[in-house]
Amino acid sequence: MNNKPEQNMEDRIKKIKLLILDVDGVFTNGAFYINGSGKEYKKFCARDGLGIGLMKAVKFPLAIISGKHSEATSYRMHELGITEDVFQGKHNKIESYNIIKAKYELGDDEIAYIGDDLIDLPILQKVGAAFTVPHASQDVQVYCDYITKNSGGQGAVREIIDLILKGQGKFKKAKENLLDYKTGE
Repeated sequence: MNNKPEQNMEDRIKKIKLLILDVDGVFTNGAFYINGSGKEYKKFCARDGLGIGLMKAVKFPLAIISGKHSEATSYRMHELGITEDVFQGKHNKIESYNIIKAKYELGDDEIAYIGDDLIDLPILQKVGAAFTVPHASQDVQVYCDYITKNSGGQGAVREIIDLILKGQGKFKKAKENLLDYKTGE
């Protein structure tokens, strides 16, 4: 079903220069917690956050495209230092994808995307490395190159980040840079 050129996953990962992520169902478990006054809460995974830190430690570009606008997402992305390329409330995600792709002057094969639902399909079908989570529908999974072992909101983002950094030989440097930064050395 995947209409991408035949190439093994290792080769695809080596080409990746940008990671784009969905939020609900990927960074979170997809659940929304809403109190009586309408304030929304989301649960994010600390391991995923540290994974973002690893990517930033080697200056690996990241972007967010979410179908739902959420102040909780805005706050978390700002906290993680992802402030420039955050697109929320975008059901037609391909428009945001094309903006990001043009900004970084990349080809589809140089971009990885993590998504979990039908509105992610147009991007998942284009990118060089398409990732999803185990609870994604079969309609999404058939277009993905890799299905994480960890669920959304429980380390799936970190799993993909580690896969990319290790596949590109950047994990050790990311870890060193992150630890040096955190300890102030």
